[in-house]
Amino acid sequence: MAPTVSIEPSAVPGLDELMQAAELRIRLRRFVRESERIAAEHRLTPRRYLLLLLVKAAPDGSERSTVSELAERMQLERHTVTELVDRAERAGLVARERSSEDRRVVHLRLTDEGERRLFAAFRDLEAERRSLGELLA
Repeated sequence: MAPTVSIEPSAVPGLDELMQAAELRIRLRRFVRESERIAAEHRLTPRRYLLLLLVKAAPDGSERSTVSELAERMQLERHTVTELVDRAERAGLVARERSSEDRRVVHLRLTDEGERRLFAAFRDLEAERRSLGELLA
């Protein structure tokens, strides 16, 4: 039998708060599903779309990233990201480049094909991004 949990009356959320949380979850799920559908239309898996997006939108504006940076941003293990990058490279979507400052560092950048597919999928997701942004604003 599950233990009984007592909740302080002040900790009980109001119906409006629960309804807002439910709507947010619904819209997030819709956004994720639509993102997956559109990515597939452009021959991208959801993770590959995210990989391309995060490489292009590097926080420092360089339009490149490392596997370690991607692992942190994607919240995935490094070996998982390495595998994802290997597949994206074989598909002609990303290229590896050695750093000119530190030869141990390898940067990833998008190829022309990677950019083409990312931009097409990104454009097709505009309405969903706008809708989600309005909810969060």
